[in-house]
Amino acid sequence: MALRIVASRPDPAIVTLPWSVPLEEWGDPYVVPLPRGLSRHVVRIVRLRDRVYAVKETVEDIAFREYRLLRDLQRLNLPAVVPQGVVTGRVAADGGELPSALLTEHLRFSLPYRSLFSHGLAHDSLPSLVDAMVVLLVRLHLADFFWGDVSLSNVLFRRSAGGFAAYLVDAETGELRPSLSTSMREYDVTIATENVFGELLDLQASDSLSYEVEAADIVELLSSRYHALWDELTAEEEFGADEMWRIEQRIEKLNDLGFDVDELDIVTDFDGDRVRIQPKVVEAGHHQRELQALTGLHVEDAQARRLLNDIASFTAYRNLGREDRHLVANRWLDESYEPIVAMIPAEASGKLEPAEVFHEVLQHRWYLAERAGQDVDLFDAAADYIDAVLTKKPDEAITSAPATVTPDA
Repeated sequence: MALRIVASRPDPAIVTLPWSVPLEEWGDPYVVPLPRGLSRHVVRIVRLRDRVYAVKETVEDIAFREYRLLRDLQRLNLPAVVPQGVVTGRVAADGGELPSALLTEHLRFSLPYRSLFSHGLAHDSLPSLVDAMVVLLVRLHLADFFWGDVSLSNVLFRRSAGGFAAYLVDAETGELRPSLSTSMREYDVTIATENVFGELLDLQASDSLSYEVEAADIVELLSSRYHALWDELTAEEEFGADEMWRIEQRIEKLNDLGFDVDELDIVTDFDGDRVRIQPKVVEAGHHQRELQALTGLHVEDAQARRLLNDIASFTAYRNLGREDRHLVANRWLDESYEPIVAMIPAEASGKLEPAEVFHEVLQHRWYLAERAGQDVDLFDAAADYIDAVLTKKPDEAITSAPATVTPDA
């Protein structure tokens, strides 16, 4: 049987991986010591040159189905891991057939939930994890995606301005549908609460989570916040014809949540006395797109909102309100953001993403100023933060030099 590789952006080095060896036996120089979530399949994180992949063994039909579904999610700009390819026709040295493999791009600075807790995540951060899962699930449902197996184990988390952003990492049970019924959405929410409840109990059993945490309260929070966000984004609103300002207010509220309204369905009654509006298409990433248009930076949405707020403070402090906003943003990049990022020591570059470091520096400056009772210089705060906080954090990305990989004999 001939080895076959189907890839969206072929990396020639993929051929050099030891495909004739069962994945669970892979080791140096391919496998890198990155944390993996729980999986019913064998999964390994491997590095080829300067690229890192997650490799999962599975059945050929399932591998191709998940690969194509992840590509569809990528085209829809939804938060999911990026598929790289499928490898089939694997044969062991003794002639036995080996499972097919799905390759996805490793999401930098992402961690499975168990690793977050092993890195010292406090139990009071659980609501932030729940919020990240809720936003992910709502975004998928808005795109008519049925997940079928919502759980913490099937999500990767990235830090985002003190909170988290969630990415779908396992789409094996998922399905993009022409439309998603309420019952299918509710099924996903039910599965989410059941799975998360069990996962929290597992964390407590392993002493990774305090027994003070009531798992039932957390899953109730997940359900209530899902329904609150879904209603906020999609619910119909009715008001008087003399209250047309409420249309703009509704749009601004959705923008504050990080969503853009692409279309509104506006209906008036026969007399024109009452107006009914309902968002038709809602797209996430409002702050991301605004920051990227101003600065070229691509960060998580909550990070983007924090950076936009700092640009506004920068504008006010330097009395630049009459200047072109793009010029001010570029000046902020040159005078604030990039110099702070340049202060990060090479040995600490794998701790946090640059945007998250900048957010934490701003937060650290506020704490220092409160303690001192006066303003603290941004760069003094950054130096203190790097020395006292950042260098003591665990690495969340690969920082060592890539291993030398030779072709499989």
